[in-house]
Amino acid sequence: MTKQRRRVKQTQSLEERLAGEAIRLRQKAKDTPPGIERDQLLRRARQCETGSHVSDWLRSPGLQPPK
Repeated sequence: MTKQRRRVKQTQSLEERLAGEAIRLRQKAKDTPPGIERDQLLRRARQCETGSHVSDWLRSPGLQPPK
């Protein structure tokens, strides 16, 4: 018996999802008192933003393959 994979069709691009997650995390961090949890939320928000920028950069038409 083989397991069926759940397939999900994404309605938003990766960049949009990462940007939305970063906004959500920053809002949650704003409502959290200073401390370890807030720092972790802000770190995750920065990681989402960085991932979005890297993904945009990789998809840019100016990117050339190495020679």
